[in-house]
Amino acid sequence: MTIITYADRELLAVDVANQIADELVEALHGADRVCLAVAGGTTPGPIFDALCAAEIDWARIDVVPTDERWVPEDHPRSNARLIKDRLLVNRAAKARFLPLYTPAHAPEEVLAELESMIAPELPLAVALLGMGDDMHTASLFPGADGLAEALSPKAPILVPIRRADLPETRITLSARVLDGALSKHLVMTGPQKRTAVEAAQDLPPEEAPVGSILKDTKIHWAD
Repeated sequence: MTIITYADRELLAVDVANQIADELVEALHGADRVCLAVAGGTTPGPIFDALCAAEIDWARIDVVPTDERWVPEDHPRSNARLIKDRLLVNRAAKARFLPLYTPAHAPEEVLAELESMIAPELPLAVALLGMGDDMHTASLFPGADGLAEALSPKAPILVPIRRADLPETRITLSARVLDGALSKHLVMTGPQKRTAVEAAQDLPPEEAPVGSILKDTKIHWAD
């Protein structure tokens, strides 16, 4: 495992944004459209702030969340809200957003509809991922209902995830889809997460789901 270490979080954000921009430009040389999957949460925000101004043909880029809480886009905990506020602005406003939420009582009612928008854009050109202290990535949470399906080599594109301590049902791209990205970036900050990702490589993915996407992934870390 190679962890790229940065002097501070600002340098990390700028460098990762530049790398993703270069990879998207390269991917567009070989395809009419390409898909960028991005995490929610607080860590990607500064990366979005830098990436949104990149000189890319954003009109040919689809942006999809790696995962989503089953809440409307105007909800404070919506990943879509963060992505639209911080990434899909400036030059990147021309990108097309592929949601993981549409109004329904439960995600199972609309999975086929949501997957039909994503399937033609696979494989992902770039995936920007985060990780929790419990070694989850996207919404692949240890001990969650749906995790085994999401980790399966034959997993569907999208999997609903539930765990008693999670305030909302989650919907996540499966490990198969995330790991199939042509380029993967895992971004972390703080000593606890560095310790966690180092431990994850020696644990089964059921205990450390982030391990399912670590192969050939660029890991970026700042204290």
